[in-house]
Amino acid sequence: MKKLVVLLLSLVLLLGIVGCTTTENSSSNSGSENDESKEESKKVLKLNNGSEPTSFDPPIGFDSVSWNALNNLMEGMTRLDQDDQPQPAAAKEWELSDDGKTYTFHLRDAKWSNGEPVTAEDFEYAWKRLANPDTASPAAFLAYFIEGAEAFNTGEGSEEDMMVKALDDSTLEVTLESPVAYFPSLVSNPAFFPVHKDTVEADPEWHTEADTYVSNGPFKLTKWEHDSKFVFSKNENYWDVANVKLDEVDWAMVDDTNTEYQMYKTGELHTSDVPADLSEELFDNGQAQVEDQSGTYFFRFNLDMEPFQNENIRKAFAMAVDQQKIVEFVTKNEEKPAHGFVAYGFEDASGGDFREVGGDLVTTDADKAKELLEKGMEEEGYDELPNVTLTYNTSDAHKKIAETLQQMYKEVLGVNVDLANQEWNVFSDEQKQLKLQFSRSSFLADYGDPINFLESFQTGHSMNRTGWSSEEYDSLIQQAKEETDEVRRFELMHEAEALLFEEMPIFPIHFYNQVYLQNEDVTGIVRHPVGYMELKDAAIK
Repeated sequence: MKKLVVLLLSLVLLLGIVGCTTTENSSSNSGSENDESKEESKKVLKLNNGSEPTSFDPPIGFDSVSWNALNNLMEGMTRLDQDDQPQPAAAKEWELSDDGKTYTFHLRDAKWSNGEPVTAEDFEYAWKRLANPDTASPAAFLAYFIEGAEAFNTGEGSEEDMMVKALDDSTLEVTLESPVAYFPSLVSNPAFFPVHKDTVEADPEWHTEADTYVSNGPFKLTKWEHDSKFVFSKNENYWDVANVKLDEVDWAMVDDTNTEYQMYKTGELHTSDVPADLSEELFDNGQAQVEDQSGTYFFRFNLDMEPFQNENIRKAFAMAVDQQKIVEFVTKNEEKPAHGFVAYGFEDASGGDFREVGGDLVTTDADKAKELLEKGMEEEGYDELPNVTLTYNTSDAHKKIAETLQQMYKEVLGVNVDLANQEWNVFSDEQKQLKLQFSRSSFLADYGDPINFLESFQTGHSMNRTGWSSEEYDSLIQQAKEETDEVRRFELMHEAEALLFEEMPIFPIHFYNQVYLQNEDVTGIVRHPVGYMELKDAAIK
C-alpha cells in the first residue's frame, strides 16, 4: 500500500514537473515567435546610396552621396512638400519684414535624437559654422545671401558681423544682403540644417559614427559599417513621429548599376537605377519611371594643367563631343542633351524658359574642332599634344560615357585620351585641389533659380574646380544677385552663361532626369527636381 501511495505521489510530481517544463517552454517559444513576428512586421525600406557618404556633417556633406541621407537624418527650418514648396518644419512659422530682407523664424517644440530641445541657438551656431572659414564648407557660398556671411567666410569680416541671431530659445532672426524671394526654399537645403552645439563642441568627430551622431529629423543613424552599409531607424523624438511610417531604412553602397539591378530583382533593394543595356525593355514594359531633376552632367578642364590652359584646345575638345549620340546610345534614359549649363525649367518674367531663351551655346562640329585644335597647338608651340587623362569616379555609367568620349576624341581629333577612375572621396578631394587634368562632374540645383548654376564658376568659388577666372563673369554674377528687376536680372544671367561658353572651362553632356525602378509595394518617396529625396511620408504595404 505504501509503495502504491509513493508511486502515485511520484507520478503526480513527475506530471507536475513535466507540466511546468512544458508551460515554460511554451512561453519561451511564444515569446520567440512574437519577436520574429515583430521583426517581420517592421517596415524596412532598402535603398542604395552608391558609395560611402562624404560626410554626415551638414555643411561638409554637400554632394550626391551625402545629401539624400542627410535630408532624412536632419531637418531645417523648412521642408519641401510634394509640390516642391517650402513648408514649416523645425520652424512652425516665420515673418518677413516690409523691405523683404529680414526673416524671423519661430521654432516649434522639437527635440534632438538625444531628447534635448532644438533651439534657435543651435541654428545660429550652425549657420555661422557654415560660413566660418575654419569649417571649409564647400557649401559656404549658400550663406552669402545673409548679410555679413561672405565677409566672414573670406576673412574680411567677423562672426559677429554675420546677421543671424537667436533672440531667444525659439526665435531666430536673419537679415539678408538683398531680398531673396526663394529664401524659405533655400533653407530647406542640408547646408542650413542645425547641429547640436554641445555635441559638436565636445566631439569634433561626432558625425563619423552612429553611436555619437545626434539628429533632429524623421530618422536617426543607428548603424554605420563604413564602405558597406548604414541603417536609419525612426526617430522617436521627432516632433512629427506619428506620421513617419517606416521603422527603418537600410542603405547599401553598391556603385555598379547592374549589381544594383540584380539586388532589386531579388528583393535586396526596393529601388534601382535603370541599367543602360536594359533601358529600352524597361521603358517599353512600363517598369522604368521618370521624374524631373534640375541638374547637368558635365566635364571640367583644369586650366592650370597643359594643354587646357589654351582656350582653343578646350573648345576643340568640347566641340568634338556629340551629346545627342551619348543620350541615345550610351545613357539611354531619355535625358535631354545639354548645349548650355543651366537646365530647363526656370521661367523668366515673360514666362520664357531660361534654357530655351539662352539657346545652344556649344554645338557638335567635327571640322571646327579639328581646326581649333590645330590653332591651339600652334599658339602653344606644340608639335605633339601633351598626354591627356580623363578621370571619373568609379561607376559603370561614368565609365561608359568616358569610354565614348575617348572614342570620339580618337575619331574626330586623332587624340589618344587615357582614362582613370577613382573612388568617390579620393576623386572629389583631388578635383577640389585641382589635381585632375580633365574630369567628369555633375551639378544638381540647390535652390530654384538659374543663378545657382552660374554662381559656381566665380573666381575662387568652392564649386569652380577649373582654375578659370574672369573679372567680367564675377561682375555679372554679382550684379544679377543684387538686381531686383527680374527682366534685367535674367539678362545678366544670360550674359554670364554666354561668357562661360566663350571661354569654355567646362562643357555639358546632358541634363539630368530621375529614372528609376521601384517596388510596387513602396509608396510616398518624394524625389524633388530641385532638392533631395524625402522619406518622411514613404511607406511599404
